[in-house]
Amino acid sequence: MIRRWHLVVLIVLGALTLACQQGAGGATPAPSGSAKGYPSSMAALGDSITAGFGSCGAFLICFKNSWSTGTSSQVDSHYARILARNPAIKGHAHEFAQPGAVAAALPAQADRAVAMKAQYVTVLIGANDACGGGVTAMTPVTDFRDSVDAALAKIRKALPRSLVLVASIPDVYRLWQVGHTDAGAVRVWSRFHICPAMLAAPTSTAPADDSRRRAVRDRINDYDAALQEACRSYGKHCRWDGGSVHEVQYSLDLVNHFDYFHPNAEGQRELADVTYPGRFTW
Repeated sequence: MIRRWHLVVLIVLGALTLACQQGAGGATPAPSGSAKGYPSSMAALGDSITAGFGSCGAFLICFKNSWSTGTSSQVDSHYARILARNPAIKGHAHEFAQPGAVAAALPAQADRAVAMKAQYVTVLIGANDACGGGVTAMTPVTDFRDSVDAALAKIRKALPRSLVLVASIPDVYRLWQVGHTDAGAVRVWSRFHICPAMLAAPTSTAPADDSRRRAVRDRINDYDAALQEACRSYGKHCRWDGGSVHEVQYSLDLVNHFDYFHPNAEGQRELADVTYPGRFTW
């Protein structure tokens, strides 16, 4: 069954051609070479967080504010920081992240990164695997790991010299902690069924609701462990973010106030800040 909060996303997708501002590049071939170790092409894989959903002051995808491939100076994405060092990447950053994507969607996204010969690939996935309809709807950890491994294997086989960044999953439990006493957040979460596994009945203190939230928190921790191990198994060209995204101390000032879930432009900048490697030597 389609999750209700994803229906809103699907409805607006038809308007993206007119309403959304594009990311850094189109479908042109990637250039070869790099400057001082910096990549000359990149691809972003993941879900609506990486797609910048809700970060442009509307309930829409906003690629320009992506922490990974965005072009907005307000965010200062990985692409923007690399561009300052290596002009050859201009127009060669591609956004393949999709709203509602779960880990099972990663292999197909990886195919697109391979097709464009991306020299740098960012991966942020897992929030939708946990957010589901309820605890029983969460993706099993073994299935999650299998999907991540399959995606990374495609990249490693076709692009053995490309660099991969694997990011941890935002701490949705902390989001509940800071938002369940805010009337606006509670109203939106309840009305639009945002991440129901964690955020349903947000003001309830019943033992069953507390147990449900902790189960989601634990599953996200397990996903993060799987992501870390998958990156380690990949080899020297994969970098784990060290849990930095998960450790971001989210406040409601870092999320948009349309769904009180996705990062706003300031939140996207925070993601870029904590994940940017600085040196591309791993």
